[in-house]
Amino acid sequence: MRETSNPVFRSLPRQQGGYAQFGTGYAGGYPGYQPYQGYQNQPYVQAGVSRPLTIDDVVTKTGITLGVLVMSAVASYFLVGSNLALAAPLLWIGMIGGIALLLIGIFGRKQDNPAFVLTYAVLEGLVLGTFSYVVANFMVRGVSAGALISQAIVGTLGVFFGMLVVYKTGAIRVTPKFTRFTVAAGFGAVVLMLVNLVISLFTHGAGPLRDGGPLAILFSILMIGLASFFFLIDFDAADKLIRAGAPEKAAWGIALGLTVTLVWVYLEILRLLSYFQRN
Repeated sequence: MRETSNPVFRSLPRQQGGYAQFGTGYAGGYPGYQPYQGYQNQPYVQAGVSRPLTIDDVVTKTGITLGVLVMSAVASYFLVGSNLALAAPLLWIGMIGGIALLLIGIFGRKQDNPAFVLTYAVLEGLVLGTFSYVVANFMVRGVSAGALISQAIVGTLGVFFGMLVVYKTGAIRVTPKFTRFTVAAGFGAVVLMLVNLVISLFTHGAGPLRDGGPLAILFSILMIGLASFFFLIDFDAADKLIRAGAPEKAAWGIALGLTVTLVWVYLEILRLLSYFQRN
């Protein structure tokens, strides 16, 4: 089995054998398919130890992770609403903590640890709730906070299910070249965001990529498109792990990857919507 270039999934465990399907591949292997050799002799499936990963595991663990994320976001939203002074601390704690935890998970191979994944969900919830409150209540005009946030949620779900259909139908194939290009573009986007952050610190503004102008609108559209491609990589990684018979705990790593992409898409859509509602 080909390894993914997505750093969130790269170090998740694998195992020989097939099980349920997530996408369109064959559980028993396609012509020329060779099982991943690095883990084929490890006894993952033992009585009382583990069992192969299924699509139900992926759906359940992702649902739990998103549930924790939403609860954290709702709590932080109302905390900031009751005391605006909490906005900056909650936002920075969530951002720095989430990034640090994600890096630890990638390089320390903690993605399949439920406590780790759920802690990340709590931290990202702080970011989503705080950012949503600030944007919806202070950065827009002519639209209610509930309406703007609802539009962003609907847009995020639309992108998710739209890319799931694209993946299931094979309209865009997730090839090694596609994955390398998307991941490289993702790193490039992070660099641009950091440069914009530095500029904003020196200019006391939002920076050219986040000030709501034409360049900022174009950048957000590009980021939504790029994040959509990451959904395809997430689906492909989940598909391959299921077909390779990875242990059920790998579902937590898949949930982590999907959560990272969902948060990214939501934040970019919310930003984009806010640009069109400003004075």
